[in-house]
Amino acid sequence: MSNNSDPMFARYANMDFADAKPVAKVPTLARLHAEHGGKSRITIRIDNATLAVFKARADMTGGNYQTLINEALIQAAQGITLTDVIRNTIRQELQQT
Repeated sequence: MSNNSDPMFARYANMDFADAKPVAKVPTLARLHAEHGGKSRITIRIDNATLAVFKARADMTGGNYQTLINEALIQAAQGITLTDVIRNTIRQELQQT
């Protein structure tokens, strides 16, 4: 499992961001961030086995494990169950055929 499953990582890995400014110090970016909600940096403790599952899924799909965790939390907050996800996936697949 790779530490960085972001496909854009290699493209920007060697760039020098020493002079980069945080979003909060660029008024236009700070306004856009505030208007669109953005994300909050938090610290959370997750079981090692659960984290390993999300990292493995991200590695298989070429995605980011943090995004997968965020999507799972959104679904849980909205009351979406695994049954709902499976049902919707089957419907989508049947419509494509």
